[in-house]
Amino acid sequence: MFSLTVAAIVFGVIFVAELPDKTALASLMLGTRFRASHVFCGIAAAFAVHVVIAIAAGSLLTLLPHRWVQGVVGLLFLAGAAMILWHKDEDDDESVNAPREQGFWRVAGSGFMLILVAEFGDLTQIMTANLAARYGSPLSVGVGAVLALWAVAGIGIVGGRALMRRVPLPLITKVAAAVMVVMAGFSLYEAIAG
Repeated sequence: MFSLTVAAIVFGVIFVAELPDKTALASLMLGTRFRASHVFCGIAAAFAVHVVIAIAAGSLLTLLPHRWVQGVVGLLFLAGAAMILWHKDEDDDESVNAPREQGFWRVAGSGFMLILVAEFGDLTQIMTANLAARYGSPLSVGVGAVLALWAVAGIGIVGGRALMRRVPLPLITKVAAAVMVVMAGFSLYEAIAG
């Protein structure tokens, strides 16, 4: 049975937990480079998969090898930073203020894979599993969690588009790459030390 109260509680908890996470950064970065609707579709699909996994697996997700997950996440962030830094557009001047036009499947697929791997075993996925076990209402928890994750992704994408209107794209690119390298360092440190 669906409970609006449970869904609202889960939305609040997951939204607050995910807002400062790497998802907002990934959404912002992808939103500055590609069509927002394509990016959102890929990210939204990945989050839906994560919530289904969290609810289906429940607390078993905490048994996954955390080191492997963090190692893959770290390598993906490094690869993303390298792709951003070394990618040159055909017209690489600062007058380019629109996201690059790429095919839907390529952009959505990139967003999907980035979020699918980066968020696997993440705090919010584990929290979703725990909330599903606590409330015993998988549908309510799933709806609340998915809407919260989608809201954070949307804020990141819109924020990236707004930022691009005020700050030159080359500067955004360098800052995004630097932050991704830092996130990669943290993830790889957790993989090695953990």
